[in-house]
Amino acid sequence: MNHNWLLYLAIFSSSFGIAIAATPLAKKISVKAGAIDMPRLRGMHEEPIPRMGGIAIVLGFLAALGIAAIFMPEVHTLQFLGFVVGALIIVAAGIIDDIRELKPGMKLALQIVASLVPIFSGISFDFLKAAFPAILNDSLSIPITLIWIVGLTNAVNFIDGLDGLAAGVSTIAALSLLVLCLITGSGLAVVLAAALAGSCLGFLPRNFNPAEVIMGDTGSQFLGYVLAVSSILGPFKAYALLSVVIVSFVLALPIFDTAFAILRRLWAHKPIYAADRGHLHHRLIDSGYSQKQTVVLLYVLSAVSGVIAIVIAIQDSRAIIVTSFCVVIMLMMIFIYRKRTH
Repeated sequence: MNHNWLLYLAIFSSSFGIAIAATPLAKKISVKAGAIDMPRLRGMHEEPIPRMGGIAIVLGFLAALGIAAIFMPEVHTLQFLGFVVGALIIVAAGIIDDIRELKPGMKLALQIVASLVPIFSGISFDFLKAAFPAILNDSLSIPITLIWIVGLTNAVNFIDGLDGLAAGVSTIAALSLLVLCLITGSGLAVVLAAALAGSCLGFLPRNFNPAEVIMGDTGSQFLGYVLAVSSILGPFKAYALLSVVIVSFVLALPIFDTAFAILRRLWAHKPIYAADRGHLHHRLIDSGYSQKQTVVLLYVLSAVSGVIAIVIAIQDSRAIIVTSFCVVIMLMMIFIYRKRTH
C-alpha cells in the first residue's frame, strides 16, 4: 500500500493543535456543568479539579477525521459510520457520568450498546473465524469482539488514576499501533491511531502533574474504545493469531492492570467494579514514588512493551536480541532506582 504521509501528518498535527486549543474550553465547560472531581480518600488530588477535559481529546480526534473524510474513500463506509456512532454514544455516556455519576450497571449497558454499533456495521475479529472455522462462527465472533471493546474501554478507564497517566499511555499505545498499521498497510487504522495520538498529546500539557484538568470518563472511555476498534482494524486484520500477542504487548499496561484488578476483587469477594487502591500506579505511589516518577516509569514500561510488539511484528531476530537486552537493562535501572529511593 502507498501511504499518504502528508495526510497522516496533517491528521496528527490538526488533532494535536485542536486538542491544545480546546483544552481551556473543556475546562470551562466542566466548571459550568459541575463536572468537578472532589478530593477523596482514594483519589490523588487535594483540591477540586475539572474532570471533563476529555472533550478536548474528542474534538481534536473528530476534527482530524473530518480532514480524512475529504481525502480517504475508506472513511465513506458503513464500518466507519458505525465506529463514529459508537464513539459518540461512548462520549455521551462519559459526559453524563462525569456530571451525574452513573450507576455501574447503567454505565456498562451504555458501553455495550456503543460497542454493538461498530460490530453490527462489520467490525469484528475475522481472523478467529478463519483460524477456527469448526468452532467459531459469526455468532461467537460477536461476543468475543464485544468483550474486547467493552473490556479495553474499561481498562483505560481503570488506569486513569494519576495526572497524565491515561493520556500518556494511550499516546504510546496509539503510536505503536500506528507503526504496526503502517507495516500492514491498514490506512484507515493508521488515520485513527494518528488522530488519537495527536489529540492525546495536545491534551497532555495541561493534564500532566500538577494537572489543571483531568479527562474524566468522557476521555478515558473514549480512548479505550478507539484503541480497541483501531486494533481490530489494524493488527488483528493482518497478523492472524500472532496479533493476540502483538496487541497484548501494545496495550499491556491497561490489559494486565485490569485483569489483576478483576482477579483481586473476585478473590476478595468484592464486585469487580468496586474501586480500590490495588492498581499498579497506586502500589507505586504507596511504595514511595512521587506522582511524576510513577507516571514516567509507567510511560517507559508502556513504550518498551510497544517496541516489543513492533519487533515481534517485523520478526527480526537481531532486533529481538537488542530489545531483550534493553529490557533487562531498564529493569535493572528501575530496581536500582527503587533501592536508592527507599
